[in-house]
Amino acid sequence: MKSTSNKSAIDRLIFALDAKNYEEALSWIELLSGHVGMFKIGKELFTAVGPKIIHVIKEKSQKVFLDLKFHDIPNTVARAAEAAVGLNVDMFNIHASGGAQMMKETVSAARNAADKTGRANPILLAVTVLTSLNNNDLQQIGFQKSTDELVLHLAKLAKAVGVSGVVASAQDIVQLRKNLGNDFVIVTPGIRSSAEEKKDDQKRTLSAYEAIKAGADYIVVGRPIRNAKEPLAACRQIIQDIEAGLAST
Repeated sequence: MKSTSNKSAIDRLIFALDAKNYEEALSWIELLSGHVGMFKIGKELFTAVGPKIIHVIKEKSQKVFLDLKFHDIPNTVARAAEAAVGLNVDMFNIHASGGAQMMKETVSAARNAADKTGRANPILLAVTVLTSLNNNDLQQIGFQKSTDELVLHLAKLAKAVGVSGVVASAQDIVQLRKNLGNDFVIVTPGIRSSAEEKKDDQKRTLSAYEAIKAGADYIVVGRPIRNAKEPLAACRQIIQDIEAGLAST
């Protein structure tokens, strides 16, 4: 995977298109196309609307991050990866906790599907530890490692089998960069405005400036834009934060 160091601030901003229906999603696509680098489609929207929302975004020459976090037996996830390539998405993800074999077969399936169709190979990300989970949550589930230990362990496993990068908390970026290098893609969700009061379920968050300064390649922003009185103004502020973060590295 090539370094993303030459990407603009807008390219690095992924908008979480967490709409409930097609009409709401379309309104955000119309408003933000050209103002963000990519639209992230998650489980809620994809289940409600289906692949047609991807086609709408691609028709506007915008990029798509298919955030379905595939997690199943290797063959099933590999076939899902082929389908994702067929939808011409630019990025999609799987759960690293699905294991090395699952990730390895997915890498191969995506690459082969891209070669057959003549499309670019999407960025394949492994989800390490959800940003809604902290050390107490992991202990409750049964994990013995802390969040930072588990993130690094899963990220190393993903890189070893050819995965492009990871989805990881902003607080994990420094250790990931130190151990996995600058060409391993890091996508950071749970981004909040530095002036925003925390009122949601994300537990391990940082601002856009802090995440980019730490070394994130992309940041995912949803509520700080969706809930703003002036979404475009909020979008521009985040882009300025990204630019400041890039300038400080």
